[in-house]
Amino acid sequence: MKKYTYTLAIFTLSLFMISCGSKDKKTVEDNSPPIVVKVNNVSANNNNPFLAVSGKIQSVNSADLSTRILGFVSKVYVNVGDKVKRGQLLISINNADLQAKRAQASASITEATAAYNNAQKDYNRFKNLFENNSASQKELDDITARYEMAKARLEAAKQMKNEVNAQFAYSNITAPFSGVVTSKTVKQGDMANPGQPLLSVESPGKFEVVAMVPETEISKIKKGVTVDVIVKSINKTIKGKVTEISTSAKHTGGQFLVKIALDKSDVNILSGMFVTVQFPIDEKSTAKLVLIPTEAIITKGQLSGVYTVSQSNTALLRWLRLGRTYGDRVEVLSGLSTGESYILSAEGKLFNGAKISIQ
Repeated sequence: MKKYTYTLAIFTLSLFMISCGSKDKKTVEDNSPPIVVKVNNVSANNNNPFLAVSGKIQSVNSADLSTRILGFVSKVYVNVGDKVKRGQLLISINNADLQAKRAQASASITEATAAYNNAQKDYNRFKNLFENNSASQKELDDITARYEMAKARLEAAKQMKNEVNAQFAYSNITAPFSGVVTSKTVKQGDMANPGQPLLSVESPGKFEVVAMVPETEISKIKKGVTVDVIVKSINKTIKGKVTEISTSAKHTGGQFLVKIALDKSDVNILSGMFVTVQFPIDEKSTAKLVLIPTEAIITKGQLSGVYTVSQSNTALLRWLRLGRTYGDRVEVLSGLSTGESYILSAEGKLFNGAKISIQ
């Protein structure tokens, strides 16, 4: 009897455990609506391949004005943003010492002129006497030497005055061309030092872009080629032409300087704006590239990937190894092949296993 009761208890306990296990294994159905997504196919047929590098806009005509003399700034006649004309006075520097030097130079000229006139009279007189055999050759030679020395002293005094007058040009800073004042680093009463930038002037309306191209890419860029320049701050594109390519990167750390002249346009651009320059390159070198839009890339820490579509119509995150960026597209080195599809955008937050509906 006891053995029968024990066997029945074990059988009842087993049925209870099986029923509990079946309840735990019961799958909860996912009744959430699928996420609508837009899918693109990977293609290696790239249209108009290009190399994208960063650059900065600057004015073609620009000048940093400085002085060659040491002195206090007497007056600054302009402010940043003022329009100026060629030859307009911008800054005056105290030139009292130059005025003193000019007075000394004038006095030296007066003295040298008197000595020269006197030596010239003696030279003419002794020359006539020598022709009439009334003066010796030595006397004529001595008078001639004094005359030449007086003439040289007069010329030296005149050149000294010219030097002082030239320095006066650096005490009055004028505009080298018509333009706009873009910066001012001094005010009235400041000490102006030789070579110190005082004002910057730019001529508006004509701009160029200075870009730095890596040494691995510089051979792909040709002079005279037309490029697209994307102004990041206003999201506008301007056409330009490569006008200058540096042949040395000795002082730029392996980066080669390239200048692009911008075409005239109605786009409101200013010096200092950052841009992206798209240089067209040989299609043969990029015919096998796999490029996908950067907006499709998912980044988690140091990893980058895209969502693909599984056979059961769910999102599947696939990690990629990426290469260079070409504008709004990035090169896929591995992880995605030609002919495969990836999710470009979604109308909800994607995750691994999320149900999707292809638009």
